[in-house]
Amino acid sequence: MKDYLDVQPELTDKPNAIQIDSFKGKIEFRHVWFAYEKEDWILKDVSFIIEPKQTVAFVGATGAGKTTILSLIVRNYEIQKGQILIDDIDIADIEVKSLRKAIGQMLQDVFLFTGTIRSNITLHDESFSGEEINEVCSYVNADKFINKLDKGIDEEVIERGENFSQGQRQLLSFARTVLHKPQILILDEATANIDTETEKLIQESLEKMKSIGTMLVVAHRLSTIQNADQIIVLNHGEIIERGTHQSLLKQKGYYYKLYLLQFSQD
Repeated sequence: MKDYLDVQPELTDKPNAIQIDSFKGKIEFRHVWFAYEKEDWILKDVSFIIEPKQTVAFVGATGAGKTTILSLIVRNYEIQKGQILIDDIDIADIEVKSLRKAIGQMLQDVFLFTGTIRSNITLHDESFSGEEINEVCSYVNADKFINKLDKGIDEEVIERGENFSQGQRQLLSFARTVLHKPQILILDEATANIDTETEKLIQESLEKMKSIGTMLVVAHRLSTIQNADQIIVLNHGEIIERGTHQSLLKQKGYYYKLYLLQFSQD
């Protein structure tokens, strides 16, 4: 146990790292190259700009680099070449804690801990009122199932939230994120493996959440990203197409083929 506690984190703040209270939400990748240790390049010379409050989706086959881009924005790893900037500030110059505080992450595997729905949404921050919690639950449509529970938001949550469906857990993660008011929202396959009963509720929630801040989405279902301001198509770590849903369909390229394939399967 002592050996484990003595391990130093690989990613540390610079001595003069700055604190950020909030972001406007502009995100820029400038010629970013990244590889995991002793592996080939996962991202190769990736450049793009996302303006504040835009919703941008990343599309591509498994291993194309979609999730890696989201991980780099919150500095889970350091890039080898290039720059990643938020509001024109290199994220390497920002305190990691400060950076991550302004970014809400909603992932496919939602983590819920033993406690209550209330404590899972507030993360034990008692400064939030019951009215605020109820408002965000209603905002993301989580109230639809919470109101049917005997104890409402004080219903017990067992380890990993196994007493709720995948869709219900995802709605709770949405409520948690909205309550803490991030300026940047990251959704990594957050709509995958959702039961049909809550799929429509989640789609409605995502449309509402677009107004909160800059939203970056990785989604397997292309139907969930048709209204994105920009879709960036990746293949083997490189951007091969970008545009809106309609403009990409007109190009009849890689995205068009993905869409037809998924449409035929549905």
